Amino acid sequence: MADRIAQHKHCRQCGKAFIGDSNYCSTECSNAGGEILKKRKRQLIILYLATLAILTAAVIMMAVQ
Repeated sequence: MADRIAQHKHCRQCGKAFIGDSNYCSTECSNAGGEILKKRKRQLIILYLATLAILTAAVIMMAVQ
């Protein structure tokens, strides 16, 4: 019979299996993961602002006609 694998998680950053309560296997992965989340959040905010600017411009152009 196959041996059972102990309960474990996979690191969100590198994918390495580890045992613990955190989402990351090490502080290096945690720091890198935090930087990626900050970058994604910044990109999402820029996308929202660009969408708002385009919609505002469209409404103004329709109101001018």
